[in-house]
Amino acid sequence: MQQRRPVNLNFLTIKFPITAWVSILHRLSGALVFLLIPVLLWMLQESLSSETRYYGLINQLHHPLIKTLLFGFLAALFYHFIAGVRHLLMDIHIGESKHEGKVGAWLVLGVSLIISISIGCWLW
Repeated sequence: MQQRRPVNLNFLTIKFPITAWVSILHRLSGALVFLLIPVLLWMLQESLSSETRYYGLINQLHHPLIKTLLFGFLAALFYHFIAGVRHLLMDIHIGESKHEGKVGAWLVLGVSLIISISIGCWLW
């Protein structure tokens, strides 16, 4: 007789541990950084092409929407970096136990939050 296993694909009802959230956010931040790098390279190209384009780009960077996108990119970049260091430490068997994994996940979130607040204060 074949057993029927329950299938729950509603992610809103699944209680993920903190380590899973940190891992999911690491992937999402990596995707965001990957998608925004071409925009930043285009901005660099524009700023180096002429003096008038440079000053035009500087004026555009003062727009609140552009500042918000820049904040999102920088916050994602630093979060991805910090979470990546955590994953590298786990690759060399540091912080692999259940308790150490939770502590490391909370540290990643805390340090990232502090850096994100600092970036926000710097931008605005």
